[in-house]
Amino acid sequence: MNIIDRLTSPDLLFLLPAILIALTVHEFAHAYTSNMFGDPTPRLQGRLTLNPLAHLDPMGLVCLVLFGFGWGRPVQINPRYYKNPKRDRILVSLAGPASNLIIVILVALLMKFLLPVVPYEAFWKIMQYMVMINAVLCIFNLLPIPPLDGSKILLEVLPLPNKYELYYRVQRYSTIILLVLIYTNIIDKVLTPLVGMVVSLANYIIFL
Repeated sequence: MNIIDRLTSPDLLFLLPAILIALTVHEFAHAYTSNMFGDPTPRLQGRLTLNPLAHLDPMGLVCLVLFGFGWGRPVQINPRYYKNPKRDRILVSLAGPASNLIIVILVALLMKFLLPVVPYEAFWKIMQYMVMINAVLCIFNLLPIPPLDGSKILLEVLPLPNKYELYYRVQRYSTIILLVLIYTNIIDKVLTPLVGMVVSLANYIIFL
């Protein structure tokens, strides 16, 4: 499906609620976890909320609608508040993708029990998009590309000197890197089998 088809598709009405929920919960999970570890930064910046307007990144939203993968506005944290900075940074980074995986499982369970009693096609379309979008966000954000969550996790486990300086140098070009990977279909080739595994998990739960 090309860009014009995506923007004019009737399914866009069912896709957008799934996108808003997935992005909002993902970023809220980062903010909540960082706050839980003693960092007031997300709370002071108004990120401890489930209001989508606090978490949407315009470019990430457009990419998610047009290309099938994207991101929310990154949550700013201050690891100096953490008692165990390395561990806590990893857990904060994992919180977003983990929240999307949890939504996939919860939606699959909801579909399993409502399948016999809810006849509305619109409801099922939204539920299907919920599974797909959350699966995509979970896997996409685990890619080791700055500033995605996977890169932050990798940063903490790699025993490299000056790794933080190197990370921020690469991050300056992150938008260009992501756009190149998108247009060359490299990301799509990586995501497709991994997202398929998460969707297969949801289908296993639904039809078990």
